[in-house]
Amino acid sequence: MGIVLKQSFINTLILFLGFGIGGINALFLYTHFLHEDYYGLITFLLSSSNIILPLMVFGMQHAVIKYYTSYISKKEQDGFLISTMIIPLIVIIPLGLIGVYFYETISTWISSENILIKNYTYLIFIVAIFMGYFEVFYSWTKVQFNSVFGNFIKEVFARICTTILLISLYFKLLNNEEFIYAVVIVYGIRVLIMKLYAFYICRPKLVFNLPSNIKEILSFSFYIIVAGSAAGILTEIDKFMIPQLKQIANVAYYSVGVYIASVVAIPNRAMQQITSPITAKEMYNNNFEEVGKLYKQTSINLLAIGGLFFLLVNLNISDVYLIINKPQYAQGTWIVLILSIAKLMELALGIGNSILINSKYYKIFFYLSVAMAISVIFLNKWLINLLDINGAALATLIVVIVYSLIKIGYIKSKLKIQPFSVNTIKVLLVVIGIFFIFSFWNFSFHPIVNILLKSLLISVFYLILIKKIKISEDLNLLVSKYFVKNKNP
Repeated sequence: MGIVLKQSFINTLILFLGFGIGGINALFLYTHFLHEDYYGLITFLLSSSNIILPLMVFGMQHAVIKYYTSYISKKEQDGFLISTMIIPLIVIIPLGLIGVYFYETISTWISSENILIKNYTYLIFIVAIFMGYFEVFYSWTKVQFNSVFGNFIKEVFARICTTILLISLYFKLLNNEEFIYAVVIVYGIRVLIMKLYAFYICRPKLVFNLPSNIKEILSFSFYIIVAGSAAGILTEIDKFMIPQLKQIANVAYYSVGVYIASVVAIPNRAMQQITSPITAKEMYNNNFEEVGKLYKQTSINLLAIGGLFFLLVNLNISDVYLIINKPQYAQGTWIVLILSIAKLMELALGIGNSILINSKYYKIFFYLSVAMAISVIFLNKWLINLLDINGAALATLIVVIVYSLIKIGYIKSKLKIQPFSVNTIKVLLVVIGIFFIFSFWNFSFHPIVNILLKSLLISVFYLILIKKIKISEDLNLLVSKYFVKNKNP
């Protein structure tokens, strides 16, 4: 866990920086500088791109993680990496031609409830290509156990550029339409930077020999394309479907709540950067004992850290919306709570998804992902009409809980490993107890002062309890090193 914790800790700091910058953008600059219809539009375009991203690169980003370590010689590795750049073109070129031919039909259908979308529909395809190839080149560096720079470019660079663009919008250097196109250009620059860095880290020679196991790779990629698209549907379909059922401004209100709730997932996103290649390696070597150990460690560590973030987010949410000072956005309060609970469930799963993807049972991940996607589409259609945008959040929570439990049960039945222990119950009891205690404890100062005071009290109380009950040796070491004065020389 040494390399995992070290890079995960650095990645967590980067994610914090990215979330800090992104928070300023999402909660203040977007809400005050960009009209809410255009805020909803850019959110819709990026979410739609994320849904089709796996298809654009034929799942090659996951193939790199799974198969790179199986190649011994440099020539085999180079041929494999070059193939991951070329194979996506088999999908991109035909889809591009089809999109051009049927553009009017597609754009009219997508913009049936909100005509503003129509003229920007083609940008979904372009951004999806940029996003997809970024993930492919990022995966190149991950298998070299070098995830920090790519994480910085992914989480910080684009957000800094967006901040600059929003400030330019405020000073009327850009108009709303030009801002949309400028964001697309940022994603193009981002993938170029990632490509240059990937070639710097592991420059492959131009070997055009297809890998010997190309059929296995394509079969795996096919399942991952569908599973990845299904996963994208789970996380992004709400922002795609809301404009089909409600006014596009509702996407802006919803996306602010989603962004705030996503803070809870920071530890998972950080740790996955390094645990994914490690899990792939151990699964390839059939080292299930080590996988089981990592499974439990990641689950309890992520749940404990995420529990603190859950408390900080939800116990300060009223003051956060007061700072935003846009009453129409405050309807996202329940969205934050509902999605935060879903994020906690995902954290408790640990490396469960990575285990499934890198095992011989990876096809079940495909079937479960498809089932999740179908379920969330029907639930969204029903619950959005029933509960407005709160229904979209509830649909996500239901699907995440049900299918996470199914995955845990399946891994247990096939590999005889599971992520939970008595410490899992201890962490949940601590989170629930602190949540109810501080729910009735409010300060009457300025919202920023209220957030700082309450966050300090919650953090100190939580960290002391977590250290006392000794739920994780890794976390105890981190708490002792960074938050508690170590009295031992």
